[in-house]
Amino acid sequence: MTTTPETNSHIPLKVLDHTELFKDEVYTKQFETKREFENGADDAEVNRVLEWTRTWEYREKNFAREALTVNPAKACQPLGAVLAAIGFEGTLPIVHGSQGCVAYFRSHFARHFKEPVPAASTSMTEDAAVFGGINNLVESFANSTALYKPKHIAVSTTCMAEVIGEDLFAYIRTARDQEAITQEFPVSYAHTPSFVGSHLNGYDVMIKGILDMVTAGPDAKAPQTGGKPQLNIFPGFETYLGNLREYRRILELMGVAPLILGDHSDALDSPANGEYDLYPGGTKLADAATAKFSKASVVLQESTMRRTAELVRDTWKQETAVLETPIGIRGTDQFLTEIARLTGLPVPAELTVERGRLVDALADSHAYLHGKRVAIAGDPDLVVALTRFVLECGMVPVHLVSTNADSGFKARMEKVLSASKFGDAATVWPEKDLWHLRSLVFTEPVDLLIGSTYLKYISREANVPLLRVGFPIFDRHHLHRQATIGYTGGLSLLTQMVNTFLDELDRNCLPHSFDAVR
Repeated sequence: MTTTPETNSHIPLKVLDHTELFKDEVYTKQFETKREFENGADDAEVNRVLEWTRTWEYREKNFAREALTVNPAKACQPLGAVLAAIGFEGTLPIVHGSQGCVAYFRSHFARHFKEPVPAASTSMTEDAAVFGGINNLVESFANSTALYKPKHIAVSTTCMAEVIGEDLFAYIRTARDQEAITQEFPVSYAHTPSFVGSHLNGYDVMIKGILDMVTAGPDAKAPQTGGKPQLNIFPGFETYLGNLREYRRILELMGVAPLILGDHSDALDSPANGEYDLYPGGTKLADAATAKFSKASVVLQESTMRRTAELVRDTWKQETAVLETPIGIRGTDQFLTEIARLTGLPVPAELTVERGRLVDALADSHAYLHGKRVAIAGDPDLVVALTRFVLECGMVPVHLVSTNADSGFKARMEKVLSASKFGDAATVWPEKDLWHLRSLVFTEPVDLLIGSTYLKYISREANVPLLRVGFPIFDRHHLHRQATIGYTGGLSLLTQMVNTFLDELDRNCLPHSFDAVR
């Protein structure tokens, strides 16, 4: 019997972490001999090719590819639909497709939020792919309502269901006729094919589907807010739960009654109090039904919420303000100015004080940020907002990559970049992936990467620090609980950013410069 480190530990029942386990001689020898069975190239050839992939010659070949995407910085539509659904009270997302798809969505969110995510599947298999999945959907309604007691079900689709042309509207009507659910039970739905678009599109169409359903029901009436103006707030695909709470705090300080559509902050950050609640928090369905009677709507992710914005503007005939995500000073200034215009309410002194603190903090940190070259990757709305913020810091954005950006992204970026003298060096790359970004970083180096966990591989290979912002963040804890919007959120981002540079300074400086004060 082979002795391995985990069975020979001097601590009973100790399970070694893989980072230590695979350093043992048993495994290092296995890795060395593994090459014999793979007919792998020797180290010299591997290193030669690796170095070539860091050159301008390879970059040109890399950017010439059209039929292949490598490591895209996006997810699929139904993942966004699931997040939209859990932002509403008592809502169970049901994904019409294979069971593996739902397992992916739940694990993806659980790894980011460190919380369980309720979602059910119709578990389509080969027979459903041939004959249709109506029986799967009807049965899932009956089982889900009996077992999980939701107040509302939100159905989305996956590739399999979309390829064979499943008709959700007809299937839901059949489920009612067969008494799997009652005629009155609220069900919303959205077609979310995974093979087009991204998680942003799925989020958008599910929010629209939910609003279509609730505003057509008997609870659709004017809100009772005690005389305060009610504003609809559409945060978009927002994975910072602190941002949802910060929007509410800011608007309540201004005397506004905010209606956040939808609010998943409690669903994905519930307390450990000894009791389990399958559906904590969420925008109340009765409140959402009043949305079309609100004074106005504020959309805070333009790329994400286009269909929903059309519903509000064209069907509800409601004034709709579409703003950039309010990160940093200018973004927050614009947000507060627009809220004041829509409501006629003044900006309170408390928020003015918070603005001053951020301005002071920027001045304090300026020496360590000025002129630093930055690459940013992520969803288009986030990249636009972060670019504006780093420009405020006196930093130089160089590579701006968004896999799921559309044709309008470049124009939005150019508007932001042209407003600052630090924006001249930037190149904007819509529809490019993280393998493109790798070529950019090696051929035109930067001082900082900003983006999700998936940028850590470029960070390590290129020896460039990474500021983790966006989604997903799997390898750090609790960042999603913080705010990044508003003046206090900007201060939080600034703190992380400047301390990332100071950590690098301490790590790399010569002994005579290893100072106690920075």
